[in-house]
Amino acid sequence: MKGVSRQMKIERVDDKTVKCFLSNEDLEEYDLDYKDFIEHTDKAKEVVHEIIEQATVEVGYKPPQFAFDLQIMVVPEHGLVLTFYEREPGDKENSQLMECLREMRKMVQDAKAHSEESRKEAAASGKGEQESEQQKPEQAVFVFSSLRNVMNYAKILPANLRVDSVLYKYDAYYYLHLMKGHASYERYSRACIQALEYAALLTAQESRIQQMKEHGTCLIEEKALKKLRV
Repeated sequence: MKGVSRQMKIERVDDKTVKCFLSNEDLEEYDLDYKDFIEHTDKAKEVVHEIIEQATVEVGYKPPQFAFDLQIMVVPEHGLVLTFYEREPGDKENSQLMECLREMRKMVQDAKAHSEESRKEAAASGKGEQESEQQKPEQAVFVFSSLRNVMNYAKILPANLRVDSVLYKYDAYYYLHLMKGHASYERYSRACIQALEYAALLTAQESRIQQMKEHGTCLIEEKALKKLRV
């Protein structure tokens, strides 16, 4: 396989975290997509190894001696963001929470940037704080490689969590549409972070979610997580 493209961006987040952006051009060059990282194919493993080597040279990253967690995030129409975390129970959840929310919020903000009318209405109404609050994503779609992974995710969530959820299938993958529902934003955010232990974040954009609804087959149209908690 070719060496890692120089166009790929590697960012040192902190002593134990490194982020790498794979553009669509990079993915095409290596004949990869997010499914390869979900399935841990040999091609994906080789690219991950090369990224770590480059991060060691470019930003002084010291990979953990034993194990790390890899978060896969799809950035619509741009590529993938791979974030490497050292496994450390105390700090991992908080760092993942902030990272996931930042990326999800960025996707929502990018989508809103295309709507000049929405910005004008917000400015005219003087509801700056409300608009800022609305930028917090209240829905997202996660991609699971198997139904078993969806069920395992459902099991770890609190029984009284008041989120809404719908399950779809497209090709060989399962797509969970997770919505805030009546849950607090803190509990919904935590549920999103926990989903990353079993799945990849596909999108938080309404347009992309609509595409998923149109092309996927709906398996459970309401309270999917509750029904899968067996």
